[in-house]
Amino acid sequence: KPAPPPKAPASHRLADDSGLAVHGLGGAPGIYSARWAGPGKDFSVAMDRVRTELGDNPDRSAAFHCALSLAWPDGQIVTFEGIIDGTLTFPARGPNGFGYDPIFIPTGYTQTFGEMDAGAKHAMSHRARAFEQLVKAVFA
Repeated sequence: KPAPPPKAPASHRLADDSGLAVHGLGGAPGIYSARWAGPGKDFSVAMDRVRTELGDNPDRSAAFHCALSLAWPDGQIVTFEGIIDGTLTFPARGPNGFGYDPIFIPTGYTQTFGEMDAGAKHAMSHRARAFEQLVKAVFA
């Protein structure tokens, strides 16, 4: 009888998800942020949908969320969340970034993520905040 194949070496696994929570839409699109862009992943469609669904609602506050889950070889799972609050603006502004970046102005700034250079955006983003927590927990 042949020997079973060797097991894969134990290793860590990292998973992430992120989304835009629009407070005036009860947190939508949230984890469905990419789906709002349709099958072609056209985020101009998604941004138009946000604007349409907000309608006359004056609440333009929103937040980007990123959840990172790290699975250890022993099965333990630890999750870290990064959040950046901001306000939505229409029409979209700026050629940089991706997704909803051209309509999101982080709190304390006047530029959208789409107008910021990549370094400035990435230094404050929801992903950076989640990774900062992960690094502190794992390497501190």
